[in-house]
Amino acid sequence: MSTIELTKENFDEIVSGNDFVLIDFWAEWCGPCKQFGPVFEKSSETHDDLVFAKVDTEAQPELAQALQIQSIPTVMIVRENIAVFAQPGALPAEALEDVIGQARALDMDEVRASVAEAQQAEQAQGEQGQQAQSS
Repeated sequence: MSTIELTKENFDEIVSGNDFVLIDFWAEWCGPCKQFGPVFEKSSETHDDLVFAKVDTEAQPELAQALQIQSIPTVMIVRENIAVFAQPGALPAEALEDVIGQARALDMDEVRASVAEAQQAEQAQGEQGQQAQSS
């Protein structure tokens, strides 16, 4: 499967419409991005059940900023609308395959429970902070 170009216009549709999306954040001027590009493309041909997408950070700066991409290349994996992996740096083919395998093995019920727990804790901290300010 070839890679899809992600833009701010199609990002939500592609990511929410697919259970497993790998995203490569890159730019034309980036040497390591050019080295990683063929690795990402080859992996997309191996895993035709997954969606492989690329974000050109020069053409889509708002998208890169919204996802807090600070260096490129960065690989992100989104499963069931939850970012389960994000790492800057050009991964060797073996490392990319390992990360894909780990992401496939995740129990998404556990991941969702963990995310919900973290959100509840964050909300409770926010409420405690508001109470302390009003005291």
